[in-house]
Amino acid sequence: MVCHAGDQSYEDGQEPQDCQSTGGYEEDGQRYVSLAGLRARGWTGGMVHRLLGTPDRLSVNPRLRAAPQVRLYRVERVTAAERTDGFRRMSESSARRSAAVRNAVQRRRSEVLERIRTEPIEVPRLDPGKLALRAVEHRARQEAAAGGPTEPDDGDSAPDTGHAGRASLTPWKVDYLRHRMSHYEQLLDGLPGGERDSGRAEAAELLHRRICAAIGEAYPPLEQECERRTRDQ
Repeated sequence: MVCHAGDQSYEDGQEPQDCQSTGGYEEDGQRYVSLAGLRARGWTGGMVHRLLGTPDRLSVNPRLRAAPQVRLYRVERVTAAERTDGFRRMSESSARRSAAVRNAVQRRRSEVLERIRTEPIEVPRLDPGKLALRAVEHRARQEAAAGGPTEPDDGDSAPDTGHAGRASLTPWKVDYLRHRMSHYEQLLDGLPGGERDSGRAEAAELLHRRICAAIGEAYPPLEQECERRTRDQ
């Protein structure tokens, strides 16, 4: 599908899906490819700069008219450049660099996962009374930061200290111990990508499971809560 960049019929400023995927435009009887369309065809920014140079036309962004103008390149010029040896060499070089980056990322993920699997997990050991007190204090600090009190919902009975005395402390104890063990999050350092990256999510889940298992082993009364958190993650 060829998109008419000057067409005012887009609803709510949204570009049709076919246009988003192909980057194709038509204006004044000429067919163009946007920068996004070039990337979809395997072009990099450097390749565009070296082989195409200045865009043939600037057009209003059909998805957001307040956005910067869309850079358009005539299809004939694009296809001609794609037939050259220079384009082939740069494409191959770009593919090699991309493969090298992917391999390096995968190696790093594997290294981090292996370290998480083998790193000894040490749980702070406190007697029941001190653990309950520290859990209440930790929750109080969290409540102060959040601007309001909350109560746990299951587990051990709390000591008679304010509103906490009317609720169970088991989740609070697990929260406190996990807070004390937050330094293990450093094992995730160096992983590429954000929280939604699948490799980082896998590593974070493995670390969470190991920490919860260690807490449950060190404090059997907290084991059920730790299992629930692992199951519900």
